[in-house]
Amino acid sequence: MHKELVKINERYQQESAVLQQVRDEVAKVIIGQEDLIESLLLALLCNGHVLIEGIPGLAKTLAVTTLAQTLHAGFNRIQFTPDLLPGDLIGTMIYNPKTTEFTPHRGPIFSNIILADEINRSPAKVQSALLEAMQEHQVSIGDQTYKLDEPFLVLATQNPVEQEGTYHLPEAQVDRFMFKLNVVYPSKDEEHRILKRMGKTKVDLSVNAVMEVADITRLRGMVDDVFMDEKLEHYILDLVQATRDPAHFGLDCADLIRYGASPRASIFLAVASRGRAMLNGRGYVVPQDVKDVALDVLRHRILLTYEAAAEEKSSEDILKQILETVEVP
Repeated sequence: MHKELVKINERYQQESAVLQQVRDEVAKVIIGQEDLIESLLLALLCNGHVLIEGIPGLAKTLAVTTLAQTLHAGFNRIQFTPDLLPGDLIGTMIYNPKTTEFTPHRGPIFSNIILADEINRSPAKVQSALLEAMQEHQVSIGDQTYKLDEPFLVLATQNPVEQEGTYHLPEAQVDRFMFKLNVVYPSKDEEHRILKRMGKTKVDLSVNAVMEVADITRLRGMVDDVFMDEKLEHYILDLVQATRDPAHFGLDCADLIRYGASPRASIFLAVASRGRAMLNGRGYVVPQDVKDVALDVLRHRILLTYEAAAEEKSSEDILKQILETVEVP
């Protein structure tokens, strides 16, 4: 059994070597932000969309565009603005006066990697236009439905909702993002290195494309094959249940949570934990894998009460309490 386990891990380490190549290429441009890059790679492996939040100037857009350049795949950046319309995103029917017929014009969403930049700068009707694409990997134009190319991944950036000119994303759409990532300031040392690299009038931001679409498909198949013990499955279920019924787990935060996480949270936690194991070169999941992805998967899936706001409690505060309390197998 031990020999088989060693052989499986060796295979995962060899097959995922291309991921290290991607990291190396991204590091040519992005300094620091290792957690952000790891999570973006994890989303690529797990076929999940990502919502990235942070104040302007923290290289959110640059990180996504650089990652996209390392892939031999289609990439479109869509700048969300207050005057953007759903048709500008998914496409529309165009009238041809010569043939007196309407023909579909496909929008920029027809690509593999979509950067929805500053997604909360557009109103809800535009944000909601992404729902069908994100969930079903298809869009409807007129009376026709069109499948999107695979892989299809939405990487959205947003400014903090407290900033002027932002629109709150509907809960139904936020729940479709596998991860919500919070980008923070770099350390002084990292910012010094950024200054040395970027503090010029001409900066080389080119990277090499090292990953093919076939690589993504193969690695995703391997993620599905990562072994997860049933005890860890119950651990994931307990974490999600604790957001719905905290008192059952001895937590005193029931009055701070309005709604707990949905079953989609359990699914994403399981998939992301398998992906994290693969990123670490393992063919099996350990409890730390679940803990490593829990905040990114759950922070946007629980709605807090006014009492939580009054006590200045965030979803992360509550989730950290849950992770410290729920028994680890």
